[in-house]
Amino acid sequence: MDMTLNHPDLVDLLKRAYSAEKAAAFAYIGHAASVKNEEEKKAIRQIELDEWNHREEVMKLMKIYNVPVSKYYEFKFHLIGKLISASCFVIGWFMPFYFAGRLESGNVCEYFRMKQYFNSLGIKEHDEVLYEMGIKEKEHEVYFLEQIKTSKMLPVFEKLFAWGLLKSFNNIDLDKKYPVEKSDVYCKKK
Repeated sequence: MDMTLNHPDLVDLLKRAYSAEKAAAFAYIGHAASVKNEEEKKAIRQIELDEWNHREEVMKLMKIYNVPVSKYYEFKFHLIGKLISASCFVIGWFMPFYFAGRLESGNVCEYFRMKQYFNSLGIKEHDEVLYEMGIKEKEHEVYFLEQIKTSKMLPVFEKLFAWGLLKSFNNIDLDKKYPVEKSDVYCKKK
């Protein structure tokens, strides 16, 4: 069955998310290798595996709807991921945790927007997997913030980069999650 999406924003978001997941996984390889604490290493390694899994899930959706991989995004995000991975060894302990949390905060909405875009086309069969990936990204954000929440650098970085204890790029509270069928309140564009 040949299915194509008549939704340019959704097609672009699928392509970008697929490639960006590789960048994130690469970054976490370097991040895990750069930390000394074994529990942190293990947690970051699990997050890396989650990102590879998300990439696989996005590819499944791309195949269903004949969305080609973007060579441009693949190249761009490959470089970004490798650069971030290498930088983890030179920028200290705080910044990799901070910027990973900030990145994950934005990534949460990618999956909820995909769900909303699919729903706008009358497609609901991917709701569960997109919801789960969005929630998993939120769990990543919370993990990274938890690691740095007492750092004296956090208030400064929060002012500079608009993310931290008081600011997030999504409106999800893991303690008061909406179920899949009521999750359209998440990440609404203003």
